[in-house]
Amino acid sequence: MSRSDDGPRRRVRANPGEGARLRQQILDAAQQLLIESGSEETLTLRTVAGRVGVSTPSVYLHFADKQTLIGAVAEQVWVELRDRMAEALASTSDPFLALRRLAASYVRFAARHPVQYRLLLMRGASPQADSAQRRAADTVLRYMVDATRPCVLAGALHGDPEDLALRLWTAVHGCAALMISQPQLPWPADVDKLAEDIARMAGLGVAVASRLSDGTRPTPQLVAALDKLPALFDDRAGTR
Repeated sequence: MSRSDDGPRRRVRANPGEGARLRQQILDAAQQLLIESGSEETLTLRTVAGRVGVSTPSVYLHFADKQTLIGAVAEQVWVELRDRMAEALASTSDPFLALRRLAASYVRFAARHPVQYRLLLMRGASPQADSAQRRAADTVLRYMVDATRPCVLAGALHGDPEDLALRLWTAVHGCAALMISQPQLPWPADVDKLAEDIARMAGLGVAVASRLSDGTRPTPQLVAALDKLPALFDDRAGTR
């Protein structure tokens, strides 16, 4: 008899020794349940087991508890962000443009994976999830520093690369967190353009601030200086 009508809760049974396959099915089911509910509160190992079509003890063989499973789900998707950041760094030889593209890829990732982003970077650390959160944060910081250091060497930014990277990360994380926590705000429909705009603002802001000793100038002097920028470079030409 065909089992094609059993519905989404049924799975193709893994043969003995295919533990890796079952583990991946559990991760996929947990991720889908998190996306559907938008929260980890309703997720249980029992519901994950039901979605996969196995017994709850079978899930425990791969994940000791709920927090371990959630951490594994979030880290699995985090690989995509790591790949996107690596692609941004490799996409151009211009260091400042590479930094902007990396920052934009970060915002886009958060907008497209709000549940996973919130789990890793928008909740308090717990003993179970702390290592996963730390690894994700360390990965982002490493890529931010890798993108910032060439800008310092080229003279586009002034200061310590790690300090500058943290400042830039603060800006793009603030955008990402606000989009996720306050979706009712009038966000632009074009998320890609928003990500580019935020990355551009953050990068230029850090570039200017790193050159000012106290970060302040009288308003008329600031306006006059800013009005000269379009004559110095047109961002529409040769920077896409």
